[in-house]
Amino acid sequence: MGIALAGDDVTNRGLVRRALDLLYLGAGYAAGVFMVAIFAIMMVMSVGRQFAINIPAGDDFASWCMAAMAFLGLAHTFKRGEMIRVGMLLERLHGRTKQVAEVMALGIATSFILYFTWHAVQMTYDSWRFNDVAQGVVALPLWIPQLGFAGGLVILSIALIDEMVSVVCGNRPSYEKGSPDETPDEFIERISQGGGG
Repeated sequence: MGIALAGDDVTNRGLVRRALDLLYLGAGYAAGVFMVAIFAIMMVMSVGRQFAINIPAGDDFASWCMAAMAFLGLAHTFKRGEMIRVGMLLERLHGRTKQVAEVMALGIATSFILYFTWHAVQMTYDSWRFNDVAQGVVALPLWIPQLGFAGGLVILSIALIDEMVSVVCGNRPSYEKGSPDETPDEFIERISQGGGG
């Protein structure tokens, strides 16, 4: 009975891990879709001038796509170790001291992001509640473009909490690149398994 429960716990943790990784990856793909949308809007607006084709509020749509792209890509970028981090102090620490410092840094980052997330979600909710609309040519309800901003921050908050729990449990941070004394074979192996360069 105890073995079966332990097995179920491992299975549940595996399911949660896969679900979280899919969430981060999905947000990254969504950011990519918005980047392609920005390109398409800008190309149609540029080339369309020659043929008298106009996208009403094209600049507004491009800026909303840019905000969604930037915020939805944060969690995936963070988990892959591609976000700019100042690790000059942490790189000099080792063992338990490094783990404690890493947890403190993640705790501070999580606190700030949760603060911003709370206000972003509140702003989006208020836009929906008061039926705010864009002031441009197209009277689009503002909560729609604000979803990318608020959603990206919610996913980043989840990623930070996920990472903090993982580091508290003694795991190496997922965003940490290979060590400076990593051999070329270890580097190739890490890259082939999807690790950052």
